[in-house]
This record gives sequence, C-alpha cells and structure tokens, in this order.
Amino acid sequence: MKKLTIAALVAAGALALGACSGTGQDSGPADSADLDLTYAVITHAPSGDAFWDRVKSGADRAGKDLGVTVNYAGDPDPSQQSQLIDGAVADEVDGIVVSMANPDGVEASVKAAVAAGIPVVTINAGLEQSKAFGAITHVGQSEELAGTAVGERMKAEGYTNALCVIQAAGALNLEQRCAAVKAAMGGTVTNLQVDGTDDNAVTATITSQLQADSSIDAVLTLGGQQGIDAVAAVAESGSEAKVATFDLSEDVIKDIQSDKIAFAVDQQPFVQGYEGVSVLYLKSINGNDVGGGEPIYSGPAFITKDNADAVLKYAEEGTR
Repeated sequence: MKKLTIAALVAAGALALGACSGTGQDSGPADSADLDLTYAVITHAPSGDAFWDRVKSGADRAGKDLGVTVNYAGDPDPSQQSQLIDGAVADEVDGIVVSMANPDGVEASVKAAVAAGIPVVTINAGLEQSKAFGAITHVGQSEELAGTAVGERMKAEGYTNALCVIQAAGALNLEQRCAAVKAAMGGTVTNLQVDGTDDNAVTATITSQLQADSSIDAVLTLGGQQGIDAVAAVAESGSEAKVATFDLSEDVIKDIQSDKIAFAVDQQPFVQGYEGVSVLYLKSINGNDVGGGEPIYSGPAFITKDNADAVLKYAEEGTR
C-alpha cells in the first residue's frame, strides 16, 4: 500500500508539473481546419501576366500547405481594385493581401479594411505607404534599393545611355525603380512607357527607339516578358545594346544562358504570394505581427550566367 501511495503521488506531481510548464497551456495554436480561415489576395495584376501568375502560385501553395482558403483576384484599375477590397471586407474574410501600385487609389479601401478589424499585408508595391495604411507588414523588394543595385551594376559594366522600360502606366513603384537606376548609374537613363499587355507593341516601341538613337547601349526592362520583347527589338533594329531585366521566366533564364540577356533581377514573386498568406495565417492562429513593423524583403537577387542553371529548374516549375 505504501508503495502504491508513493507511486500515486509521483504521478500526480508529474501531471502538475506538466500543467505548469512552458506557457501554462497544454496545447498549441488552434488548428486552421477548426478555424475555417479564408484570405483574399487582391493585386493590381492584368490578366495573363507571367509575374503575377507566380504570385498567385505562391499564395495558392501557401493555402494548400496551411489548410486555408485563398481567393485571388487582380485588376490594374485602382478603382476596380478598391471594389475588390471592399467586396472582401463585406465577405468578412479573415485577412487581405494587397499590392498597391497606385497607393492613393486604394488607400480608402485598405484603411477601411483595417478599421473593420481585418488584418492586411501589402506585397510587391506600396512599401512606403504600407505602415501608414495600417498593414501588418510589407513583403517585397525596396524599389530604391533594387534600382540602386542595378544602376551600380550597369555603371560598373560601362553603360552610359540606357532605356528604362515601364510596362504599366501610373505604376508609382516602377517609376521609383527607374529613378533609382538613373541616380546610381549616372549618364543618360530615359524612361520608355509601353503597353506591357501587348508584346508586339512593346517590341515595336523599343525597336523604334533603338533605330532613332544608335548610342543607346542598354535596355533595362522592369518585367521579364518585356525583357524577351527587348531581345527581339535588339535583333530587329540591329542595335548592339545589351538587355537586362527585372523578374524571371524560363525564357529569360535561357536568354541569360545564351548571352542575349546580361542579367536579371529576381524579386521572387512566389515568395511574395506565399509569405503574404503565411503572415496572415500566423496572425489568425497565434496573434503574431510578423516583421516587427519593418518590411520583409523578398529581393533583389541577381541571376547571371553563373547561377542561371541552378534557377532554371524552378522557373520550369513556375515558381521562379
């Protein structure tokens, strides 16, 4: 009996210690399946854009990995994008991921979402306004840092007269990137506005500029598909200008391997979609505000002939 009593006391003590250890809780965060979480990802993407397909792929993968519902929508018109945000608020989603190429155009809707108690994470564009609008954090690249890094590289490689090709009208983040390139490179950097949804028109516009000015020695595009268009323009015009681009695709990497593109700058759109949803998920299940009030940088990362082979397999899978 004495032995049994001692054993019982030891067991009871172990249970008491277990109950009092750590945070005092005997289980972790609530399971997402029990919470039935739904997040809206609302971007300024036009349809059929390869870059934004990768953002969507990242968000969808996060939804699958975390067991949550992700509803993706995009519209380059800020008024239409605002309506999508307002609709998500009306649907009482558990969080919103939003890109802000035109921050002023979506400000009221983003702030209304925050006021309604819906956590917001900004991605890709709108880093400077993200905190002021009430977002938890921003996931993306600093346009100033990325543009400066590219400008310094172009200067080091001897470029003196470059085109900076902007594929979306009114996109403040793209204009900021070109301005940072110009400040860092020196020489002449001319902004060239094109319609990024029309590859033939992009090629024709760049071709015309190269034919008009034979001193242009570099064409910098701000999107991967426009980089491919620029390669065609260089060939058509007979120019000796070198092409560099932001963002990746399988074709971009193959053009890097064949020396048709000097380098690409990867801001890792898959990461932007994935991390945007992940930050909201941690807020939902554990009350976390990831980022500590600062942005989470997804880039820039340079892709050159030296490391193109290692990245190609991911581009083929649609994640880089």
